Amino acid sequence: MRMYVAGRWIDTEKKIEVLNPYDGSAVDTVPRADLGDVDRALESAVRGAKAMAKLPGYDRHRILKKAADLIEARTEEFARTITLEEGKNLAESRFEVSRSVQTLTLSAEEAKRLHGETVPFDGAPGAAGKFGFTLRVPCGVVVAVTPFNFPLNLVSHKVGPALAAGNAVVLKPAEDTPLSALKLTEVLLEAGLPAEGIACLTGIGEEIGDALTGDRRVRKITFTGSREVGERICRNAGIKKVTMELGSNSAVIVMPDADPEKVAAAVAATGYSNAGQVCISTQRVLTSGRIYSDFLDAVKPKVAALTTGNPLDERTKVGPMIREKDAIRVEEWVREAVAGGARIVTGGQRHGAIYTPTVVADVTPEMRVSCDELFGPAVAVTRFESIDEAIALANDSIYGLAAWIFTENLEWAMRFAREVEAGNLMINWGPQWRADLMPYGGLKESGFGKEGPRYAVEEMTELKLVCFHLRS
Repeated sequence: MRMYVAGRWIDTEKKIEVLNPYDGSAVDTVPRADLGDVDRALESAVRGAKAMAKLPGYDRHRILKKAADLIEARTEEFARTITLEEGKNLAESRFEVSRSVQTLTLSAEEAKRLHGETVPFDGAPGAAGKFGFTLRVPCGVVVAVTPFNFPLNLVSHKVGPALAAGNAVVLKPAEDTPLSALKLTEVLLEAGLPAEGIACLTGIGEEIGDALTGDRRVRKITFTGSREVGERICRNAGIKKVTMELGSNSAVIVMPDADPEKVAAAVAATGYSNAGQVCISTQRVLTSGRIYSDFLDAVKPKVAALTTGNPLDERTKVGPMIREKDAIRVEEWVREAVAGGARIVTGGQRHGAIYTPTVVADVTPEMRVSCDELFGPAVAVTRFESIDEAIALANDSIYGLAAWIFTENLEWAMRFAREVEAGNLMINWGPQWRADLMPYGGLKESGFGKEGPRYAVEEMTELKLVCFHLRS
């Protein structure tokens, strides 16, 4: 596929090969953007931002809604593209397509709802005869940098609200998974988006990232990815608005009154989809000593039943990781934990980029499978004896994106909600749950700012204050 820069689909001599994570075969090639492409994209985006700002909200609504409808009509095509470039199974890819349709539809609705409010100046001393109101206006040029693990929906979560708010977008998808983003760009243009309202640069982050995020023509950056890259972007960005969706190592608290079977079902459902490559995937299961053995007995068969294999096979539940080196890393971390006294309850085998769904018991907090972001298909189980200890363990992390608790005790549930340091808190289900309309974002080094179309539109606009000085 070609990339889209300055209102044209272009190619370059240098290419990036998009590989199928399952068998390493070539899916397609895309251009390898350079610094000249970045400059042309931003120069065009400045013009595009002016065109987008003049576009009425209802017209932006129509474009986004039509794009959502076009994607829905091409569900199987988009799903197959996601599976081929990213490796998740077809059922999960179809679900991602349906979520992207929802995200764009929600964004379309928000395009009609941009508004300010009146300001009660008469409530201030000496302000008689003053009438004020606020206007919400587009930021201008938005740079969106997206990860590999949801190559359509996480792109939609950035592009949809940015366009709804009247901005131009320069999109930089992950180099492993650029095809879904390019197809989305095609659809938006087909739906009527102004030619310079979007650019999609396919390139290597280390080569073009600093130039893209540090440029003064950019007013807003929205990024999803690792904490390390996020920190680099923040240092490089200068004075501009930034939204960061970074890492996590989501904690689960299993209280003694929890049903082990129900918890086991939730862990199997929320710990291994997309081969564990989800930022809110279950990673740490903090389990009361009173039901520790019962939980392990319940979870073992459910996780062992998760079949691995070719993600294009409808029977496959867990496909490959994005790269073999990532599967090797997960394997090394699990072996390291076992060497430190943990034990494998089920799983623990690697076949190329596939790592079998794994449960590791008797994990201590300092082990990397617990304290770092694993981002793979393994769950670490740690014993606790009191809710005070459980909350302390949950908070013993630099991350704070998602956490959950299983209990029927209202007091415990409310303590969890008030005291656990995470932006998304689930009670009686796993942390890997997200409705695309909800405010989504983390605390601590999991980032700042919120996604979800309504909330992202606020992040991608600026507020102006207007005051009439009237004759009193």
